[in-house]
Amino acid sequence: MPRFHSIPAPIDTLWGTPQQAEQILPGIWEVHTASHGGFVLSAERQDAMPDALRLPGVSYEEDVDWSLVILGFEAEYRNSGRRAAALLADNARSSVRAWHPDRFAAFTGETVSEIESPVLRRRAAYQQLIGQYIVCSASGDWADWVPEGKVGVVARRLESIDALGHPRLTGDAIQGLVDKVAYDSSRDVNGFDAIGAVRVDGNAPATKEIAL
Repeated sequence: MPRFHSIPAPIDTLWGTPQQAEQILPGIWEVHTASHGGFVLSAERQDAMPDALRLPGVSYEEDVDWSLVILGFEAEYRNSGRRAAALLADNARSSVRAWHPDRFAAFTGETVSEIESPVLRRRAAYQQLIGQYIVCSASGDWADWVPEGKVGVVARRLESIDALGHPRLTGDAIQGLVDKVAYDSSRDVNGFDAIGAVRVDGNAPATKEIAL
C-alpha cells in the first residue's frame, strides 16, 4: 500500500471557510463549514484515487461524493482503527452503489440493479418519455387557476437524461389540468399525456407553483 503524507488543514474550500476540520487519513481532510462540507484531498491522494471513482477536483461533498473517497481507500480506512470504520465503509459502498451506479460497476465489476439504485430507476423512467412533455411543477386546487378536484401542472419537453438521472428540458412550458386522483407526486416522473392531463391556455403564477 502506498504511503501517503499528511498535509496542513485547508484554510478555504469550495463550501467556504472550515469551522471544523479533521484529517481522517493522511492527505484526506473532513471539513465542515457554515453551509456545507465534505472531504478535501491532497494532490497525492487525488492522483491515487481509482479512475472510476475520481472526480475532476479534490473536493468530495458530504451528501454523496464522500463515499467515493472511502470506497477508493476502503481497505486502508477499514484498518485505520477509527471508531465505526467498518460501518462507515459499508455505508460508503452502499451509497456509491445507489447514487453512482456506473462508477460502482466500473470499479467493482459488480452489476447494479434498478432495485438498488434510485438513479437507475429514475433514468429508466425518464428514458421512456424522451421527446414527450413531463411535469416540472404542480399546483393544488388552492391555486386560483386550478378548479376544485384538479391539479394544475406545468410541463416541458424532455430532451435527454444525464448519467445521474437528471432531465434536460427544452422548449416553452405548457399548462394542463389533471384529476387529483390521477396525479402522484411520488412518481419518479409524471408524463403529461400519461397522467391524462388536458392542456389549458394561460400562465400559471410562479408563486403558485410547487417545484417537484
